[in-house]
Amino acid sequence: MAKKPIILGIETSCDETAVSLIQDDEDGVPKILSNIISSQFDIHKEFGGVVPELAARSHVEKIDLIAKKAIKESGVSIDKISAIAATVGPGLIVCLTVGLNFGKAMASSLNLPFIGVNHLEGHALSPKLHTKLDFPYLLLLISGGHSQYLSVNGLGKYKRLGTTIDDALGEAFDKTAKLLGIEFPGGPKLEKFAEKGDPNKFKLPKPIINKGGCNLSFAGLKTSILKITKAIKTKQEKFDLAASFQKTIEEILYIKTKVAFEEFRNINSHDKSSFVVAGGVAANKGIRKKLVQVSNENNFQPIFPDLKLCGDNAAMIAMVGLEKYKLKKFDNLDLPASPRLPLDKNAKFLKGAGVEL
Repeated sequence: MAKKPIILGIETSCDETAVSLIQDDEDGVPKILSNIISSQFDIHKEFGGVVPELAARSHVEKIDLIAKKAIKESGVSIDKISAIAATVGPGLIVCLTVGLNFGKAMASSLNLPFIGVNHLEGHALSPKLHTKLDFPYLLLLISGGHSQYLSVNGLGKYKRLGTTIDDALGEAFDKTAKLLGIEFPGGPKLEKFAEKGDPNKFKLPKPIINKGGCNLSFAGLKTSILKITKAIKTKQEKFDLAASFQKTIEEILYIKTKVAFEEFRNINSHDKSSFVVAGGVAANKGIRKKLVQVSNENNFQPIFPDLKLCGDNAAMIAMVGLEKYKLKKFDNLDLPASPRLPLDKNAKFLKGAGVEL
């Protein structure tokens, strides 16, 4: 094995074609040698959301070019690469398959170990790319497809404390943005809309706020937004509704995070614990500020990935690959894509308003 292994990571779980190379520095901290991300916003904009078949086709067209660009930018010759890591799930299966097959072919042709990576584990460990982080820590994973509180106890060791019973938070942002007439991708732009509005103009519901532990629900909030948008007539009212939505989300996360802190401390006895917030929605400044507040009030250290690492990227996939490489946790080339791959394999399936809370 190489003294300091270099891992090439591939990410194609949704609509980002991404390739990255990383290597530990002298202090043993992963260093990003290159991190190329190709967005598909223009392809899906007219449809108001990601079209799986178009996304997969774009991955096929771009993946080889993006990989070559990442290798060139890293300054690493291809014969110095130690292993290939690729996202195996969760995600859109037609998209996952593109990156997975490309990674397998690359590993086979170069006679290198292949490592399948859980996309969510990439998010869970992403702050390790720029900060020292000791296990265990509490994770809030908030993205377009996932909203979960988890106790992160080590590589591959996760205990889910709470999840959404319906929509993911990023999905709620995107759908609200669409109702407000904000063009795709609307979620990240909604916060800018909210800055021009009155956050107290509309009183919005906070589903299961006082029950269900740290489980989350956003479907009822989305329905309320739908009803209000049918009645509003001015641009200012749209700004006000966006601001009210942003404030409501911040309040929900504040309350539910306090519950998650209690549950985390019930299973992990630490005076000072770390609280990691990861995923695309972790880039929201208002949410960051509110979660820093609740962390400080409850003696948790808030940790966020760099903004460029909040969304889908291949550096986090390569980093998990590096951790697995050190432990010689390799996969066979017949490893299938797994579109519903969980982090906590023992967690009960919790979906739909009919669940008992």
